[in-house]
Amino acid sequence: MTDYDYDLFVIGAGSGGVRASRMAAGYGARVAVAEERYLGGTCVNVGCVPKKLLVCASAFADHYREASGFGWTAGQPAFDWGQLIANKNREIERLNGIYRGLLDSAGVELFEGRARLLDPHTVEIDAGGASESRVTADQILIAVGSWPDMPPIPGIEHAISSNEAFYLERLPERVAVVGGGYIGVEFAGIFAGLGSRVTLVYRGPLFLRGFDEEIRAHLAEEMRVRGIDLRLESRVESIEKTAGNDDRLRLHLDDGGTVDCGEVLYATGRRPLVADLGLENCGVALGEQGEIVVDEFSCSNVPNIWAIGDVTDRLNLTPVAIHEAMCLSRTLFAGEPTPVDHEAVATAVFSQPPLAAVGLTEEEARARYGDVDVYRSRFRPLKLTLTDNRERTLVKLIVDRSSGRVLGAHMLGADAPEIIQGLAVAVKMGATKDDFDAAMAIHPTSAEEFVTLR
Repeated sequence: MTDYDYDLFVIGAGSGGVRASRMAAGYGARVAVAEERYLGGTCVNVGCVPKKLLVCASAFADHYREASGFGWTAGQPAFDWGQLIANKNREIERLNGIYRGLLDSAGVELFEGRARLLDPHTVEIDAGGASESRVTADQILIAVGSWPDMPPIPGIEHAISSNEAFYLERLPERVAVVGGGYIGVEFAGIFAGLGSRVTLVYRGPLFLRGFDEEIRAHLAEEMRVRGIDLRLESRVESIEKTAGNDDRLRLHLDDGGTVDCGEVLYATGRRPLVADLGLENCGVALGEQGEIVVDEFSCSNVPNIWAIGDVTDRLNLTPVAIHEAMCLSRTLFAGEPTPVDHEAVATAVFSQPPLAAVGLTEEEARARYGDVDVYRSRFRPLKLTLTDNRERTLVKLIVDRSSGRVLGAHMLGADAPEIIQGLAVAVKMGATKDDFDAAMAIHPTSAEEFVTLR
């Protein structure tokens, strides 16, 4: 290891790359990391964090409407998009500084520039202009994440991705969101909550593929109640620029329909950001989607080149990338070979209302276990009973009939992510329905439904 400049060189300073760098340095390794864009990666800059801030902003519309039911009166509320974006930008800049401080305090050297592999142990960093560095490392970690994938349809140059959505100069009156994953569904709720008229176009019969079907269907009902126009089983064939001022774009759908809007947000997927990394110089194997193929320890087919996070296209969530980073650091520098555990990972969609889940869906449980018991409850949350908001919460437990073990917990409704995070511990530990029943309820809460289901 002393023959190299570093024991570990990390390409990408997102959540996974920064965690791996810090942990490896904590074990005594000589570590450097290269980042060409922004510290914190997608999550901090154009992903989870700013998106959640926008979700919080959009939820105030409901809060204002519901306040009168509790005796509050106030003047007509007004929203300022520019102020929201400026405040969001300041917070992201603050977080960038925190990430830089974390690397500095851990003794990790930061290279700001584009890193490229020349061979399995040599990295070239281009910082722009004539500034260029070349270093060697015993181990290489690729943690560059992914990038929005825009389809090659006529007029796609008029569309924006989620990256640009965070920096729009004004809130459009009408927005078309194309895509039915986390990003599309969340942004549809954000724009609708802030006052835009929203159309969501998705090619399948129901969005959020992979989540429990009953939960997905219930969310579709709630989104329609909120005025979001769902165009399911529809594909955009082209985007036309029109002469209108506010509605300056027109989407042409494959069913002959059209959608007029001021902005088109494409959220139809992301691809691993592997272009021009020099992987071909090292013989690193890629999968069908361009992802780096790795084993259970995050090692590629080249013994000293590793990859974590979205670039591996395994389970593309920030906490998963951080978990993979921790496992990798233990494996390489703590003498503790630690495989990645992707089972029973809790996740949330910050839709409106929010959705959260851990474990198997009803469909997956029936396919894997056969006989399962399903417990569910639909109810109107106590907070809404004094308002005209008719939103209903859905909670659901999937239980293996033979063992009584809880295979999955799902919720659509206020505070679902906060509630499911706690239940994720129980599901991960293998808790049974009897264990849930034995827990005393906290009343009155929505969470108590999970321990009172019959």
